Amino acid sequence: MAVYSRLIRFLAKDGRTYYGDAILAPGVTDIGKTTHARVIKGDIFGKHEVTDQIAACHSKRLRLLLAPLAREDVKTVRCLGLNYARHAQEAGLPLPKYPVLFYKPVTALTGPFDPIPVAAIAQEGEGLDYECELVVVIGKEAKDVSESKAPDHVLGYAVGDDVSHREWQLKRGSGQWALGKGFDGWAPFGPGIVSPSLIKDPQALKMTTKLNGILVQNSSTRDMIFSVAQMISFLSQGTTLLPGDLIFTGTPEGVGVGRSPPLWLKDGDIVEVGLEGVGTIINRVEFGRSTPKL
Repeated sequence: MAVYSRLIRFLAKDGRTYYGDAILAPGVTDIGKTTHARVIKGDIFGKHEVTDQIAACHSKRLRLLLAPLAREDVKTVRCLGLNYARHAQEAGLPLPKYPVLFYKPVTALTGPFDPIPVAAIAQEGEGLDYECELVVVIGKEAKDVSESKAPDHVLGYAVGDDVSHREWQLKRGSGQWALGKGFDGWAPFGPGIVSPSLIKDPQALKMTTKLNGILVQNSSTRDMIFSVAQMISFLSQGTTLLPGDLIFTGTPEGVGVGRSPPLWLKDGDIVEVGLEGVGTIINRVEFGRSTPKL
């Protein structure tokens, strides 16, 4: 499907935005540490070329890593709730029989190092929370696919933070999941998209969240209730998944709402969400000031 290994989108020193294949130093797997890339020309979901234009006109240090897909390249943002066994346990809820699906608007997406903007409506009450998640990127149209064929439709994997406001999500208006999780800039993801050729088993990845340098989530995708293949197959039944669709696959235990006392995000907090083989996104919580960069 793709010929690149680690897809990134970046603003270069010449002021232009490019898609590129990240170049990492030997032994480094965190895409967020890249400084150079081979520029990609063409359709990232179709015919494209990873050029050698690094030493020539595209020989430049990356000035800014953006969300790895441009807004116009994202079709739908699907999210799963309660997809980790120990997270369901900390929530005091039974394991779901089917994947629990909700959606975020594309305006919730933002870059791997952008601030998380908290609008005035989301500053009401308590409950601002973090959720470390594996993000699956669909690369080929999928409908009614089997579990065995589901991996063939994956472009790659990223890490994301399903930022949530629990009071809006669970209490106000009999539960406002879309509102409580869908504010602008509340789905940072990246720092790039890693090809399945590098991540052979998405069910064996360590994942962590640090809040102001303190480890608050430390788990593995092994604890998923529905695997990546199972969720793609299920979501494609009767519904077409398109290239550029994102699937936030759920969060493990350790979220703020599951703690006693609860641990809520505050203005100025630094949230670091990491996924083995992909890297770490680092986002600062900013009340009422930031605009997401796509």
